[in-house]
Amino acid sequence: MRNQSGAPDPPTTLVGRDDELRTLARRAEDARGGRAGLVLLNGPAGMGKTSLLRAFTTGDACHGMTVLYGTCAEHTAGAGYSGVRELLGGLGLDDGEARHSPLLEGLAARALPALTADPGDHDAPATAYPVLHGLYWLAARLMAERPLVLVLDDVHWCDERSLAWLDFLLRRAEDLPLLIVLAQRSEAEPIAPAVLADLVAQRRPTVLGLNPLGPDAVRELVRRAFRGPATPSFVERVAAVSGGNPLTLARLLDELRAEGVAPDDTGERRAAEVGSHVLAHSVRSLLERRPPWVRDVARALAVLGEVCTELLAALADVPATTVDEALLVLRRAGILALDRGDFVHDVVRRAVLDGLARPALAELRTRAALLLSDAGRPAEELAGQLMLLPVLDQHWMAGVLRDAAAQAESRGAPEAGVRCLYRVLEMEPDNVAVRIQMARALAEINPPEAIRLLTEARSRATDVRTRAQVAVQYGLTCLAAQESPSGMRLLEEALAELEAAIGPEPGPLDRELRTQVESVLLIVGADEKSTLGTVIDRAARLTVPPGDTPAERQLLAMTTALTAMAGRDAGSAVDQARRALRAPAVEREPWSLLSTSFALSLADEITDAQYALDLLLQYGQDNAAVWTYVLALSTRALVHHGVGAYPDALADARTAMEIIGGERWGDRSVLPRVALARALVDHGEPDRAERVLDGITRDGLERFAIEYHWYLVARAHARWARRDHEGALAFFLACGRSLEEARISNPAFVPWAAEAAVLLAVLGRHGQAREFAASGLESAERWGTASSLGVARMAQGFALPGSAGIEHLTEAVALLADSPARGMEARAELLLGTAHLQADDQRAAREHLRAAGDLAQRCGAVAIGDAARKLLVSAGGRLRRKTASPLDMLTGMERTVVDLARNGASNRAIAESLFVTVRTIETHLTSAYRKLGVTGRTELSAVLETRVTFGARPPAWVSQARGRGGDEQDAR
Repeated sequence: MRNQSGAPDPPTTLVGRDDELRTLARRAEDARGGRAGLVLLNGPAGMGKTSLLRAFTTGDACHGMTVLYGTCAEHTAGAGYSGVRELLGGLGLDDGEARHSPLLEGLAARALPALTADPGDHDAPATAYPVLHGLYWLAARLMAERPLVLVLDDVHWCDERSLAWLDFLLRRAEDLPLLIVLAQRSEAEPIAPAVLADLVAQRRPTVLGLNPLGPDAVRELVRRAFRGPATPSFVERVAAVSGGNPLTLARLLDELRAEGVAPDDTGERRAAEVGSHVLAHSVRSLLERRPPWVRDVARALAVLGEVCTELLAALADVPATTVDEALLVLRRAGILALDRGDFVHDVVRRAVLDGLARPALAELRTRAALLLSDAGRPAEELAGQLMLLPVLDQHWMAGVLRDAAAQAESRGAPEAGVRCLYRVLEMEPDNVAVRIQMARALAEINPPEAIRLLTEARSRATDVRTRAQVAVQYGLTCLAAQESPSGMRLLEEALAELEAAIGPEPGPLDRELRTQVESVLLIVGADEKSTLGTVIDRAARLTVPPGDTPAERQLLAMTTALTAMAGRDAGSAVDQARRALRAPAVEREPWSLLSTSFALSLADEITDAQYALDLLLQYGQDNAAVWTYVLALSTRALVHHGVGAYPDALADARTAMEIIGGERWGDRSVLPRVALARALVDHGEPDRAERVLDGITRDGLERFAIEYHWYLVARAHARWARRDHEGALAFFLACGRSLEEARISNPAFVPWAAEAAVLLAVLGRHGQAREFAASGLESAERWGTASSLGVARMAQGFALPGSAGIEHLTEAVALLADSPARGMEARAELLLGTAHLQADDQRAAREHLRAAGDLAQRCGAVAIGDAARKLLVSAGGRLRRKTASPLDMLTGMERTVVDLARNGASNRAIAESLFVTVRTIETHLTSAYRKLGVTGRTELSAVLETRVTFGARPPAWVSQARGRGGDEQDAR
């Protein structure tokens, strides 16, 4: 059994806690069997929580398990990942050589900022998720060796991020050998009450509430203390005085023994006189009976929380040799634990400090912070002392707290940093920069509070450049808060002020700031329908930037996306998108990559769009940014669907859905469900598609410019496939009205008019069908891509009777054949074959229906293929033998895993890249091997088809640009 250094004392015989020990033992046995669990231990101070944990972790119940034990402390409660460092400190991963440990290979290395006292030496993440992900993989490596027990005492002092990691771990550990035990003092106010409450509510723990000791247990403890029997009245009295609290009872018995009192009627009277405040009285009495230097060392230890002879000597103002002697005296007196550099209980620590007046205690903590600073300790340790001060009244304290906040942010623990900055604001109430820093940290975890801080910052900022910086952060925060119109208004005001101040010929810094404000304004305005039209007009008036700076490239990417939404000029959009993609790899931001891929996919430049999405997926993997990864995966699924690569679309969508299943925000995620529903419809499963769409719970979805319209079209196609034609038409028409309201007119985004025309023709409403078809053709001609024109011609052809309709359908097939839209080409061939069949030209009908069936099979379009084959039979044709690809037998996640395994990735590498557990990957591979009839990964290549995929290879134009020196840094 591996124990953390400074872990529990050796086993002690508990009294009166047999039931609790048996419950803990059962949960440990569950963990051995791969059933992860959480136990929450509650009780007042001194009720025996720590003793119970010691007996459990050092007993037979945890034999053969890895046990990591930590205790949270008040003076470290504000530090980021302090609870994690307490738990994992015994692994020896907190020194300079930690990065070379086998436990920190792969993505587990991202845990380093949380493990070390000072994260400054490591590549710090910009967000919390990479650290959580790294810590998860560290725990997974431990669990690969043996079952893991994590015990965290005094969890009411645990920081938010450590609790968030425990929740993160439990969400992914249902089938892993893990037991987490958390002990908290029931009367204490937690540092992170919301996170702790959410963890407990979500994970359904086994709750153990420690009650006072019963009469039999008190009698046994009295017998042990006095080494003999006691009168019943004495036992009853000490039970009443102590309230059955084991710590209070032990102190009471020690005090009575020290006075020479016997456990009889006389002792009963003395026990009543000592009273229930025996603990504090006992500690004070012990210290008063010792020399003053013993008391001073005890107080220094109570403040510092660690046994460091040099620091204790300096704080207590005694020689180092005196410190060692004092610690020995304190251990013999029962105030310090025998084998740990800590008090026997936190209540004892508090009793040591009770005799100090508040000003004296504040002075002692201030001196402690200065001593820690002189010793070169990290700023977070200094801040731990300062945060306990009632008033911060010295100038240097604000600097320490700022440094601590930056250190916490570099760990990916923004909440801890914000707590420090709130104390800075007490000293500097008008500090605008601190409010911006706090708002940036709170933007995703508490958007309303971030907006409040930014509103205050703007009202206090007198410089227009500072006000512009505030507006940029305000706008980005409004995206998280779903208040984009408010963000856009503030950005417009800030931009007007800035332009008036810097004039028509600004310097480089002012020009970059103005461009940044402009680009963020476009990003924020593009989020909701109510503001999209305004930013489309603004983008049309802008001079297209060359893309030489990060802000210019962000602006270039957004103007490209808005140009594409307006459906104005496909060629111009492609040129701008390619310029944005030529940025050095280190400067490619998620917003830019997503915007360029969106525009390129609408312009039929699928290879380029896929390249941008590959870069975005790589960004998500490199930064363990799961939200970005899922967004890119879902978008790629929709791109696959748009070109008719339906199995690939299904694979990506299912993978995205599996990933969000383990995320706290997964229930509110829209795009993975929309992508999966679209793929399921073409796979012949419209009922399942409807159920997937029913799972969308996001409030106010109708406000958003992109997701809402994709959602409506997915609903429409699902209803159409279920033969609810009127219901499908209602969704298409609602989509059209909403697009008009949002001023999105690109038919390649959502060809609702063409789809409605085809559906109206199916319903026999040919006049309306022709009107919608004509409308769709007009917008398609303005955009000018082969796929959009092909879809428009297809709708026009199906809406027209006879030879005129066949002519348009024939043109549609030719146009779509020149586009990347294989699935839509199969559909056009199906409609053309149907038209020939209605015109009684069975030979032509067979030709096109057979082509539709072949294309549908290659695309994996089950619904189109089935319809084509049925009509082909009615036209007198023969069905070709359907040859199924082995990949058709695999689920989406199995297909993704098999592809990665075939290319040589290990199970762990696959799991890390897909944000799931190794056991999940093993399960998928086992299932895939069974379906494919192979015994291992070495046989995969022989049985799987070679597929045309868009990998991470850049398009030709990127290579050419590099050859011309256009992307020198990326080329290097």
